[in-house]
Amino acid sequence: MNLTLREAMLTFKRAPLLSALSVTTIAFSLFVLGLFGLVVVNLQDALRAIEERVEIVAYILPGTPAEATAQALKDIQAFPEVQGANYVSEDDALVRARAELVELRDVMEELERNPLPASIEVKLKPGFRDADHVSIVAERMRGFGFVDDVRFGRDWVENVDRLRGLAAAVGIVVGAAFAVVAIIIIGTTIRMAVLQRSREIAIMRLVGATDGFIRRPFLLQGAIKGLLGGLVAVGLSFGAYLLINRYLLQSAFFTNGQALAIVGFGAVIGLLGSATSVGRHLKRV
Repeated sequence: MNLTLREAMLTFKRAPLLSALSVTTIAFSLFVLGLFGLVVVNLQDALRAIEERVEIVAYILPGTPAEATAQALKDIQAFPEVQGANYVSEDDALVRARAELVELRDVMEELERNPLPASIEVKLKPGFRDADHVSIVAERMRGFGFVDDVRFGRDWVENVDRLRGLAAAVGIVVGAAFAVVAIIIIGTTIRMAVLQRSREIAIMRLVGATDGFIRRPFLLQGAIKGLLGGLVAVGLSFGAYLLINRYLLQSAFFTNGQALAIVGFGAVIGLLGSATSVGRHLKRV
């Protein structure tokens, strides 16, 4: 293992320019992929913020006993899809309307009686905010005898579902395309490094070196280059994130796990690129 590591590191010393070119190519390939990843991450955050606004409101018939409403509130809070449920009295509904509808405040001040009904507002857990689950919970709430009407903005929830599906499809297709391009570019760069040492490989073959012995330093070298390229790509992505935050809009950066995934992806691509290039070359020697 020490010999393999020493041979891999000697390559950087023997051909520093080619090694730097390989790392730079990997870095910029992964940087482009990282920029797209930042777009996906922030789009997902925006969709989550929109999903958090999904709410079911059950309007209660006037004169409903408080005990029945309190029991129903407990039952609704026990639904597996429900994150939280809140009772809004007639008076609370009027206070809220006066605060939110400033242009109608004078009209509301002149009301002789409160026309707004009490209601139960329900928030759903993440994973249950799609149209199907919202409809199921709304239908279940309609089963309470004192519920006059249930609203949740069906069209709006369905539009959120469509946007979520579209974002996922675009993310998979474009992300896969960027990944394939990165693999091709990185594989070509590493192949140049292999060809640069073709004479050395032929000599090693003549003195009886096995394919595994010849291949190992190249595999480790490719993994190291991919790892370094991934680290540089994450650094460049962080720089782009800072610039976007400063001059364009507030955005989110990768989590630690996502950043490590990019670095790991670089190492894997470098390893696979080396394996493919060395394997092809050994067949010709």
